[in-house]
Amino acid sequence: MSSTPALVDVDDVRAGVDQRLAEHLEALRREVAPVDADCDRLVDSLAEILSGGKRLRAAFCYWSWRAHTPGTDGSPAGAATRDAVLRMGAALELFQAAALLHDDVMDSSDTRRGRPAAHRAYATLHRERGWSGPPDRFGESAAILLGDLALIASEREAADALEQVDRAVRRRTRGVFDLMRTEVTAGQYLDVLAQSVPWGEDPVADEARARAVIRAKSARYSVEHPVTLGAALAGADDDALAACRAIGLPLGEAFQLRDDLLGVFGDPRATGKPAGDDLREGKRTVLVVRALHHGAPADSAMVRDALGRQDLDDDAVAEIRGALVRSGAVRQVEALIGELAGPAMARLAAADLAEPGRSMLGRLAAAAVDRHA
Repeated sequence: MSSTPALVDVDDVRAGVDQRLAEHLEALRREVAPVDADCDRLVDSLAEILSGGKRLRAAFCYWSWRAHTPGTDGSPAGAATRDAVLRMGAALELFQAAALLHDDVMDSSDTRRGRPAAHRAYATLHRERGWSGPPDRFGESAAILLGDLALIASEREAADALEQVDRAVRRRTRGVFDLMRTEVTAGQYLDVLAQSVPWGEDPVADEARARAVIRAKSARYSVEHPVTLGAALAGADDDALAACRAIGLPLGEAFQLRDDLLGVFGDPRATGKPAGDDLREGKRTVLVVRALHHGAPADSAMVRDALGRQDLDDDAVAEIRGALVRSGAVRQVEALIGELAGPAMARLAAADLAEPGRSMLGRLAAAAVDRHA
């Protein structure tokens, strides 16, 4: 199977999105320069987090646009041009950067894409310079503001993309984009809430809460909304957008369930995060919920006691991995991924969509669900 990096390079999607991101960062650098020279560091940090993205969401948006665009020369009157779609892809990448920056603060993550998370990097800068006040507080504040800056940039790119389309296309596309941002914010709150409320006594309720977080925080903005945005930019009608949502949501949930498995079992060289980092962060995932419910009492107790411990070493992580496997939770989550992705992939393959867009969407979906990073 083709890897995601190779797929996002087809038709120069990655290069086109990267060019627009570079242009935006350069304009931002010129904008903040008169404010103060120290603000240039913010642009450097934003460029760093943007440099490591897979561009998967941008690719879903682009190939959905192609799939919903009849003919070879573009679109119905008033629909988006290729440039507008690539700009929307850049908006999606900037929005993801904002979500990651804020998420890392809330999760107290140490790394992101193989490098120190932004709040850790700014705390280190504070310590090295011998500045006053708590370094960690400074780092968190800087990362939050950096995330806000990425949100502003995302809004600007989306607005630029929609300048070229007619009123009906703009209305539908803007509705999808705005809903995406609202849902992710609500999903982040649900994640914070889920980490705080009592749990472990009712596995059905625990799993329902974990899956609600997945859908709102990740599934929709990872697959459903990018695919729907591409269709909206092509001038697709409400029925077509509903079909995109029906296909995109289960694929997005499968995507996040795979991410949860990689958060425990993934190779750090591929994921860019230490092995078992999700365990140290105490993430109450479907994987963990099922392990607690189906595991032997000793294994369940081990998992429960280890979850959220920052001092877990590699040996402890290996023991917990064994408990997760013995419980059957890994096998069950793999099965759930198949149950979600299989029908969605079949529906996509049967959809009346233009080629090569339909085939590329299928290849992207398969790579997203069956990936190693």
